[in-house]
Amino acid sequence: MSHVGVPRGTVRKRRSLALLTAGVLTIPVLAGCSSDGEETARGVPQDIAPAARETVADGSTVNWAVDALPATFNAFQADADSATTRITGALLPTLFAMDRTGQPKLNPDYLESAKIIEREPKQVVLYKLNQQAVWSDGREIGAPDFVAQWRALRGKDSAFWTARNAGYERIEKIERGADDLQVRVTFSKPYADWRALFSPLYPKEITGSPDAFNDGARTTLKNTAGPFVLRSVSKSKGTVTLARNPRWWGDRAKLDTLVFRAVAAKDRTQALADGTVDVADIDAATADRITLARRDRGNNGQPLNHGPGSEITPAQALRSWAQAHGSDEDAAEIAQAAREKNRKAVVAYAAEQKALRDFAVRKSLEPAYTQLALNGESGPLADDRVRRAVARALDREELARTVLGPLGLPAKPLGSHLALAGQPGYKDGSGALGEQNTKEAQALLADAGWTRGGAAEPPKDTKAGSEAEKKDGKDGKDAEADAEKKTADGAEADKDSEKETDKDSADNEAAAERKKADQASADRDSEDSAASRDEGLYIVGDDNKPGAPAPATVGSASAVHVLAPARTAAVQGTALLRQAGLLGEDGAVAATDKQPGGAAGAYAPVGTAAPAPAAAKGQLGKDGKTLTLRFVLPSGPGSQSLRSVGDKIAVMLEKIGIGTEITKVPDESYFKDHIASGAYDLALYSWPATAYPATDGRPIYAKPEPATDGSLLVEQNYTRVGTDHIDQLFDKAAAELDEKAARELMKQADARIWAAAGSIPLFQRPQLVAVDKKLANVGAFGFAAPRYQDIGFKNRQAAGSPADRKK
Repeated sequence: MSHVGVPRGTVRKRRSLALLTAGVLTIPVLAGCSSDGEETARGVPQDIAPAARETVADGSTVNWAVDALPATFNAFQADADSATTRITGALLPTLFAMDRTGQPKLNPDYLESAKIIEREPKQVVLYKLNQQAVWSDGREIGAPDFVAQWRALRGKDSAFWTARNAGYERIEKIERGADDLQVRVTFSKPYADWRALFSPLYPKEITGSPDAFNDGARTTLKNTAGPFVLRSVSKSKGTVTLARNPRWWGDRAKLDTLVFRAVAAKDRTQALADGTVDVADIDAATADRITLARRDRGNNGQPLNHGPGSEITPAQALRSWAQAHGSDEDAAEIAQAAREKNRKAVVAYAAEQKALRDFAVRKSLEPAYTQLALNGESGPLADDRVRRAVARALDREELARTVLGPLGLPAKPLGSHLALAGQPGYKDGSGALGEQNTKEAQALLADAGWTRGGAAEPPKDTKAGSEAEKKDGKDGKDAEADAEKKTADGAEADKDSEKETDKDSADNEAAAERKKADQASADRDSEDSAASRDEGLYIVGDDNKPGAPAPATVGSASAVHVLAPARTAAVQGTALLRQAGLLGEDGAVAATDKQPGGAAGAYAPVGTAAPAPAAAKGQLGKDGKTLTLRFVLPSGPGSQSLRSVGDKIAVMLEKIGIGTEITKVPDESYFKDHIASGAYDLALYSWPATAYPATDGRPIYAKPEPATDGSLLVEQNYTRVGTDHIDQLFDKAAAELDEKAARELMKQADARIWAAAGSIPLFQRPQLVAVDKKLANVGAFGFAAPRYQDIGFKNRQAAGSPADRKK
């Protein structure tokens, strides 16, 4: 399914970019910078219904859902994505595949051996190829393929449009060994992650020329070397069809054909029910429906107690029947149409549920983690004390439980940026930053100059009688009174000057009373917290206009979708929106919200200043500005879990006086227009796991460096936070050929990344896969790469395509 919050094409592409940004942190105590041994944290096992090959039937077809057809079949291009990785995994050689513990493991289908045979004066790796390994045209896989790929990816020929070259630029030469089955690779400088190279390996016909590399491999792969070959691509049907490779020398593929079918996340449930797909990544809602379908198998035809119509009470059903058969013809027609619509929905839902009984939900943890990113380029988060305060305000265990707990998966927060639980070298390095501690977070903010009265204070360089004050006719008034009046009168700015003069004294008096009330209720914010967050909510492209129906709810609070308020307008605007939040869809005040005398603030005399909003209560400020952070979240249907986590984070930050201005944007623009461009303060997105942290982690955490035009070259370090020391540790680890020593260097780097507080790992992402229950060796793979040749139907019960099988 669509993984919003994961940068497009990052499953393997991270090995491309070395980047360098500002500021070296002074790190007091790094509790996690060294280790006496690796932690024994265990990863969640994969869930694929394993079965011996002899119990899996030969033949048939499996349809596998992907988000979209791949933009390219060249995994080394910038627009390669998860579909590219999934499909090329069945077509091309992977010399070292990830195993179930997240380690690179030699693939015997292609290699007899691969090892370092010389360390001095230069590192030399000798590959001994499987003597049966051939391309689908019959040519042996050999040194010419290695040489062509090295020359295309080493970065010296700009004619090759490649997105990554990490590691290839360290190769000095590639030679034929003692025979055609040996490839000797000499490095100009040591490279610890040499196993990451040549996976996938393309034939020389593709990597040998810029035209074939840039264009030829985008739409087809004529020469492959996997258990399957590419048979066809149909854009009209949205399918990529693979067929069994007749020249494959390894274990013969069990399936005749494997079809990858583009199915949007919102259409997955329907596609499963109608037999369009057999395997699909799904969200929690679809997983719940499959669970319910299997639970209801023995209900003997009784009506379902969930789905459309299940919420209708007997009294409501009787009232509906009476209206449909009443004497009022217009009302009866409307009621009959509604009843018919509901009846059809119930029938369709029941049919889908019956079909979903034939599926199982296989679950594990995806090899990727979700983080809270803090943009340290400018604004309050440029101060490392504010970033650390944000981090220490978070209850990461609660956030993990929010996403993983309902799924029955271990809800433990992640403790490393560079390894996941279960991988060698994993160690919880969060001690370098410190545990959740509200008082410590508040102390850090105070040290950074953010105080509860700071929002009312004028900037230090503001002088009485400034030109701005004179222009507004306020000679002799101090800057603090001027700022207060601007806030109180923001909503009345378009009235004529006589009325504005008449209400000056009333506004100031009301503001003084409001200040007293706020002081008395500074700690009473549990009910107001959700409201104040919603008042700062902005869904791009979904603005509610005056007179529009009340918005949908977010969590338990009514969300008012407005233009994200400017800092100086927030106080006035949120007060008005708070009143609007009391109104129902018909404009009436909800019964539970009615108070003696009507809705609070609804009948105030004209000219009365608006009360202070919840967002201003207890919020910190400095130099006349409130401490408010722009929190950008995706708005698509597949991003509900991210939004739930974002809402909880906003509550946690509000407790220490930090406000959040939540902006929800379309999924397709989330990264390009906001994360990559730096148009955010806080954001949630994910990075995939890697077996090569020294190579893959460096572009994400390295220190950005200024470009000639004054901008920052950040590449994949979207937080813009880094230090020279972190860079040095990555460089040392990348050149360290002793695996144990390299892991220790990575632990030290991780501790310093924690201390820099630009990226806060929260939890490993859940992996939910719906699979036809008769299928074996497929599902939630966890770290491991699929063995496509082992996938098939058990017990020889499946003949023909999935669409022909009776569900």
